[in-house]
Amino acid sequence: MTAATSGFSERFVLHRDPHPARVATFAEDVRAGLGTRPLSLSPKYFYDDLGSALFEAITRLPEYYLTRVERDLLATYGREIAGSLDRPLELIELGSGSAIKTRILIDAILERQPRLTYHPIDISADAVTESSLALAGAYERLRIVAYAGDYFPLLRDKALKTNGRVLALFLGSNIGNFEPADARELLQLLAAARHPGDGLLIGYDLKKDPSILELAYDDPTGVTAAFNKNLLARINRELGGDFDLGAFRFHARWNEARGAVESFLVSERQQRVRVPVAGLTVDFEAGDAIHTESSYKFTREEIVALSNDCGFAEKKTYTDAAGRYALSLLLVV
Repeated sequence: MTAATSGFSERFVLHRDPHPARVATFAEDVRAGLGTRPLSLSPKYFYDDLGSALFEAITRLPEYYLTRVERDLLATYGREIAGSLDRPLELIELGSGSAIKTRILIDAILERQPRLTYHPIDISADAVTESSLALAGAYERLRIVAYAGDYFPLLRDKALKTNGRVLALFLGSNIGNFEPADARELLQLLAAARHPGDGLLIGYDLKKDPSILELAYDDPTGVTAAFNKNLLARINRELGGDFDLGAFRFHARWNEARGAVESFLVSERQQRVRVPVAGLTVDFEAGDAIHTESSYKFTREEIVALSNDCGFAEKKTYTDAAGRYALSLLLVV
């Protein structure tokens, strides 16, 4: 299904997946995650209104360098990145969200060519519409062809229609949110859906001293703890749960073997929790942990080796002076 929005009908088109896969409800996912051991909750449920506000606060913490450093790298090297590919250039962005950092590259590209087509992809139709309308209002020379849906089937079906050279964006260290097999499949699909010489700019958090990594995911002011505990509060609000948030503590640890920072909510005592809407009762012993997220970290060599296996070659990698974060520009071979 395709829809144009009044006022920007010639410059903004939204494509919705006509056959979206059935997505499990919040209650079903909570029942699946807390109904078996080990206990887990999906991190996709972090982002209700309160969770989104808490995450925005996290990105402003001095300990959480990822967003800040990526933005600085884009500001420093955006023109060079934009000039590394043939013109005319089109942009694709996976998980576009607010697209705030994307504006840096849009500015750089529009310095080199008269017009630009941007293809944001986001699971949320509301989010991609809101960000697209904001961009259309800010850039008269920008045309937006947006997609609301899961980018895996979109790439499998090769449903993205582009003209000329393409630069795909996968920013925000989002690759670290995927399990390794899923990250590999995504890069393979991207390479197969594009043409030789097309680019992929991927942002990722680099492996470093575990104390720095753990501090980024467990800040001393407790904002990240509140962000994770909001998962339990959301179950209480939406599913009638009776979680006592004070009976759980937040814990983040670096797992060297997996190359990931793992986040948990740990029961402080023996307790029974009921979630009526999910038809669930969970008994906790002191020390029982609910896994909420794994955030994988990489070396440049690991990303280059993975991308080579998936059909890309490294053109250039940019890092900050402290070696905390990287942007790799990859080309389809």
